Amino acid sequence: MSDLFQACSCFGLLLAMGSFQLARSINKRAGKEICNPLLFATLLCGAVLLGTGTEYDTFYENGGKILEFFLTPATICLAIPLYKQFELLKKNAGAVLAGCLAGVAAHMAGCAAMLVLFQMKDAEYISLLPKSITTAIGKGLSEELGGFPAITMATIMLTGLFGAVAAPSLLKIFRVTDPVSQGLAIGTSSHAAGTSRAVELGEIQGAASSLAIVTTGLLTVAAAPVMAGLVR
Repeated sequence: MSDLFQACSCFGLLLAMGSFQLARSINKRAGKEICNPLLFATLLCGAVLLGTGTEYDTFYENGGKILEFFLTPATICLAIPLYKQFELLKKNAGAVLAGCLAGVAAHMAGCAAMLVLFQMKDAEYISLLPKSITTAIGKGLSEELGGFPAITMATIMLTGLFGAVAAPSLLKIFRVTDPVSQGLAIGTSSHAAGTSRAVELGEIQGAASSLAIVTTGLLTVAAAPVMAGLVR
């Protein structure tokens, strides 16, 4: 089976797209937050690769890299709801900045706490610093600071998946009802994957989350070198 996948130049693309569509169908029938299509598609792709003994490199080279190529343009498309709700977000500029600052500060503090509690190596700690920003920024930042890009990519994916699955429930638990606040919370903590869920909650949530991705990314790029300096 692995040899067959290697011979198919679009194997990775077909597997990812097919898994996502199947996951969407399951989600519509189940109607549960935990049945998030992105989470299910990721698990299904991993199960197929493990079950058939197919290396990740085969998935990536035979179609997977096409998805990576479109990652940045897809992220940019999130600016559409931002444009539509620009005036509303402009009126809440102070709240947007304060929310993103608080989110980045909490994230950096959490990374520092893990450094101490788990006695992490310098490169491992640095690899976690960009975990709450989009892959398009986080991978390059990790490389520049001396982290492990593979670990960074994995933590970014896990952070985004957690946000996409858990965000609606967490918003209810903490009684966050304002649409702008909801979007900021999701975008600041779980980047593009979470924003895809914010868009489903509403146009305002999607716009605020899109803006949070950009703001959080810029703040993290500024803060990460300072935090990395703690172990040097």
